[in-house]
Amino acid sequence: MTESRVERKGRTRRAILDAALALSDDTTLVALSLRQVAKEVGIVPTAFYRHFPSIEDLGLALVEESLDTLRALLRELRRAAGEDAGTIIDGSVAVLVEQVRGHHAHFGFLARERFAGPAGVRAAIARGIELAERELATDLAHLPGTDVWSERDLQILSALIVGAMVTTAERLVTAEPGSPEEHRIAEAARTQLRMLLIGAQSWKSRD
Repeated sequence: MTESRVERKGRTRRAILDAALALSDDTTLVALSLRQVAKEVGIVPTAFYRHFPSIEDLGLALVEESLDTLRALLRELRRAAGEDAGTIIDGSVAVLVEQVRGHHAHFGFLARERFAGPAGVRAAIARGIELAERELATDLAHLPGTDVWSERDLQILSALIVGAMVTTAERLVTAEPGSPEEHRIAEAARTQLRMLLIGAQSWKSRD
């Protein structure tokens, strides 16, 4: 079957995204040129502009893909919740390790660009993380004991949990799967989350 123009354009766009993701593994978007990406894909530089106005716009598309991966992770974390805090934590960290292994390139991209990427890319990542925090805060409001919490305190706890997960994911990106370093990072995450939840269980918001 002959490939349509729309299908061909979609395939080229996908190839550009994949090439940029691979090339940025050794650098950042700021240091990446559209000529490098075009050469990797096998297209002329002018053809790049048919898909993205600039490298930063390409970066924003990669941010959206990577944040989709992060949101999928957080949904899996919520589904991993058990009847007690220990089960919730162990299940959540296991899911985190599995997701980083399976989507290493996307988590690596977020880790690199969160602080070193172009301004628009950094802002998009920050907005995505803030959205994840708000979604988790909504879930936390349904847990036993949080009826005595203010909305602000729920948001603070959510930010602490999401922040811990994002930082752990960034550390896991640098570790070999199944290595002692991966195990150490995962165990540190379990301890950190236990500390957070133990403190949260006795917390009451001030009037």
